[in-house]
Amino acid sequence: MSKKVHLYVDGSCRGNPGPGGFAAVLQYGRHEREIVGGEDRTTNNRMELTAVISGLKTLMRRCQVVVVTDSQYVATMLNGGRARANLDLVQELHQLVSQHEVVIEKVNGHSGHGMNDRVDRLAHAEATRRLNQLEVDHV
Repeated sequence: MSKKVHLYVDGSCRGNPGPGGFAAVLQYGRHEREIVGGEDRTTNNRMELTAVISGLKTLMRRCQVVVVTDSQYVATMLNGGRARANLDLVQELHQLVSQHEVVIEKVNGHSGHGMNDRVDRLAHAEATRRLNQLEVDHV
């Protein structure tokens, strides 16, 4: 039986496009790994996809992965939806998903789901950090 991992993800963008951040938290039993990153000029959907990709890339062997997201876009792409944009990321996402048993859990954003709220805060903080840094760099 594959290990069951929960992957909580979110993306944020300050402007769309603009500075963005993403966050992923992987949980396996009592173990946890947090991943945060971003880009200076991106979109919210790219950050949402990057969060999932970053989480899946950290897994060293085939796992059952429960992806918990508040993004309908991510849920659609994980369910094999056709992408009109972000083809590079969607292709990478599908390649990574094929290596695991993926289950999608769509939650409502900002609804008191503790882990979803956590990744939302992390992603938003990274996007804001990048926005502030860009403003300082342009002074």
